[in-house]
Amino acid sequence: MKNVMTIVLGGGQGTRLNPLTKYRSKPAVPLGGKYRLIDIPISNCLNSGLNRIYLLTQFNSVSLHRHIRQTYSFDTFDGGFVEILAAQQTLQWKVDWYQGTADAVRKNLRYIEQPGIDYVLILSGDQLYRMDYREMLKTHQDAKADATISTVPVFANQAYAFGILQFDDSGRVIGFKEKPKTEEELNEVRTTPEWIDDHGLDSRGRDCLANMGIYLFNRDMLVDLLKTTDYQDFGKEVFPSSIQTHRVQVHLFDGYWEDIGTIRSFFDANLGLVDPKHPFRLIEKDAPIYTRARYLPPTRIEGANIRRSLIADGCLIEEGAEIENCVIGLRCRIGKNAKVRNSFVMGADFYQEDDYYLAGAPVGGPELGVGPGAVIDGAIIDKNCQIGKNARIQPFESMESDTTIGNVTVRDGIIVVPKDATIPDDWQMTP
Repeated sequence: MKNVMTIVLGGGQGTRLNPLTKYRSKPAVPLGGKYRLIDIPISNCLNSGLNRIYLLTQFNSVSLHRHIRQTYSFDTFDGGFVEILAAQQTLQWKVDWYQGTADAVRKNLRYIEQPGIDYVLILSGDQLYRMDYREMLKTHQDAKADATISTVPVFANQAYAFGILQFDDSGRVIGFKEKPKTEEELNEVRTTPEWIDDHGLDSRGRDCLANMGIYLFNRDMLVDLLKTTDYQDFGKEVFPSSIQTHRVQVHLFDGYWEDIGTIRSFFDANLGLVDPKHPFRLIEKDAPIYTRARYLPPTRIEGANIRRSLIADGCLIEEGAEIENCVIGLRCRIGKNAKVRNSFVMGADFYQEDDYYLAGAPVGGPELGVGPGAVIDGAIIDKNCQIGKNARIQPFESMESDTTIGNVTVRDGIIVVPKDATIPDDWQMTP
């Protein structure tokens, strides 16, 4: 795998994940209480024997850069690295912003053209899945392909949200339709469940193959394509064009895969992790998820009632607190008799005892964390929030899908308390 270079795309502005992306890029958004989204593709790479990784970043990238710098450091003699390529102005490229995924790679071709690179793997930094990329490389090599795209089977009623592929009996891609809007468009690229079954997957009635946004290219082919065109996006331009001029192969994948593009998908993906039968397992002996080692103390629990939840390191959960179906992040304090249900509480970047006033918390205001007697239900509480005692953050009957109430935002029907927000004592979420 030493001849494979990996490019992880850091994503755009992430407006659909706002306010979680107000101060951070999409790949830097916390996941599962102690990870970040970027840890998923990087962990997949390391577990697949890939350790030459470039991360292309642009928007709100400070926290992402810090996380990468503090997490991924390799043996000097191994030659591995995770290196950040931020958008920059050069003598060759007068415009510093990346104009799209393909444009971002084009502006960094000098790194791809280094000696000893035969293949380039293109990944997204905001997806949740576990994949062995060695299997994708084998598919690519066996088919003598110029490019290979990873696909996942979906039902026809889900196809409108994806790019759907058409292919021949050998698995060569011969057609592509981006988010088909009509039954006629879908029929042009629809396959059969029998074909999927015959190629080693259980179709379960699914009859469409969706683009996962994971691409493997022969290096020389990719370099030539980017140098001779002005395409800006892989999914919408580079990949469809390659079908006409090169052999593009389909790689079948049928594990858990979720594109974390909206507040709803982010919320569901995180809350799904508390289910012991969830198809994405945080505990996987042969394929762990790597992240920053913080050396925090164990979580202290004092007479609380906790059910079906994930509790990260360094938390304090006080007497009488009730936590059900939740993800509780690092350094989180849950006060006495507080009730937290169906929520992701991201925790804090520091302990109040050391850094509370330096962080700008108001004198005499609510303490960092969830105050005594507070009620939280169906919400995302971002980092460093101060939830006052007896405050109530929960849905109400006439709650609109996209609105702001005080310091609280509702997106996709999910309540979000933005980073560093303060909710006063006895505050109630009402129209």
